[in-house]
Amino acid sequence: MSETHSQEAHLARRLGLFDITMIVMGGIIGSGIFINPYVVAQQVPSTILIIAAWVFGGVIALAGAFIYAELASQSSVSGGQYVYLRDAFHPALAFVYGWALLLVTQSGGMAAVAVTFAKYVCALGHFAPNDAFEKILGAGALAILTLVNCLGVRAGSTTQNLFMILKLVAIAALVGFGLSVARWHALPAHVPIGRMPMPPPTPLWNSILAFGAALIPVQFAYGGWQTSSFVAGEVRDARRILPRGILFGVLGVIAVYVSVSFVCVHALGPVGLAETKTPASAVMRLALGDKGARIIAAGIAVSTVGFLSQSMLTTPRVYFAMAEDGLFFKPLAKLNRVRVPAFAIALQGIVAILITLSGRYEQILNYVVSVDVIFFALTAATIFVFRRRNGVCASGTCLHRQDADATFRVPGHPFTTLFFITACCAMLICTIYRYPSNSLIGVSIMLTGIPVYLFWRIIRKTPNTERPTPNIQ
Repeated sequence: MSETHSQEAHLARRLGLFDITMIVMGGIIGSGIFINPYVVAQQVPSTILIIAAWVFGGVIALAGAFIYAELASQSSVSGGQYVYLRDAFHPALAFVYGWALLLVTQSGGMAAVAVTFAKYVCALGHFAPNDAFEKILGAGALAILTLVNCLGVRAGSTTQNLFMILKLVAIAALVGFGLSVARWHALPAHVPIGRMPMPPPTPLWNSILAFGAALIPVQFAYGGWQTSSFVAGEVRDARRILPRGILFGVLGVIAVYVSVSFVCVHALGPVGLAETKTPASAVMRLALGDKGARIIAAGIAVSTVGFLSQSMLTTPRVYFAMAEDGLFFKPLAKLNRVRVPAFAIALQGIVAILITLSGRYEQILNYVVSVDVIFFALTAATIFVFRRRNGVCASGTCLHRQDADATFRVPGHPFTTLFFITACCAMLICTIYRYPSNSLIGVSIMLTGIPVYLFWRIIRKTPNTERPTPNIQ
């Protein structure tokens, strides 16, 4: 892939393996794992299938991590997916990705998480529910994190690491106390111990569809490992450290998610879990009473801030790369005195704050999954493009001399890569089947990026920004 630009060379490379691992985990673990287990249980009310959904989702995430690890090992510039799509296919596709990131997938998600943070803070402070106050509080959190990340990549990374560690402490408490809860505590009073009602058998096809539907919230909870590649230009020895950080981070999240889902179904049972919209709070309340519920509420609040911190640290690097290509506002490609793209960070903060204050975050969040999986599949396909360009056959048997110098190769390629692409396509089909209107709106917003790209090229009179054949090292 193409290497550094004039400004890119001046980004401060201050992030190490621990920072990247925490960034990966912080980008994945938000508030979803504390809530989504009940959504999964509603689709597949069986202990084995609930755990299987989270394990299978982890396998898909790991396959994706392998792909992004190989891509990260071949480029040390910031931008992540934007750079991969640009160099493999066309700048227009990369621009559409960045456009969707700004308007839908990242900003909408950040707004929703910011309001979730505000709701838990209000609950901890025993404030009466107030939508206006929650929006202002969420917007304030976004503004503070925007300023912190403008102070330098180390300041942003330190903040992110701190919240990630606190997040893991809260999850460890949930798992530890949850294992001490006997399942019968969670059963309705009229259900005899050991006589839990079993759902009637369903046809195989319906079971497959239900399992596919269960994977939608699972994959939403697992999403986010790809954002670590956005900051490649600020990682020391990026081609070696970034792939390791991606793999370590995803493996850590799989362990966390499977543990939490097991604890929830252990304490509440599959039926009880399906009927509990706040499973983490229910488990902690069973273990420690109201004190436990307050503890996990504080943990969820910390987790949401950690996610916002990670998003503010990583995503603006995409807009920075777009601006360097002449496809976005020129100031976004400028660095401040501490060598971070402050204008790009401010843009992300402003858009997320506006969506938070507008109250449109829940609607936008419904559009995220369909758009995300499209770009996941396309990014995975870049592996075939880059390998073919550099003398490596899709089967992996036709080696080029540069292959020996590569930091990382996807294990089991092309089968694992095709598995990930197939999983993304299946997820897209399930999402469209279950939520056709939301999927159509999400894809429509994404496609508005095409005329914007063409307009930008005409107005700015930028030269063709297609890259020459990448020199993967």
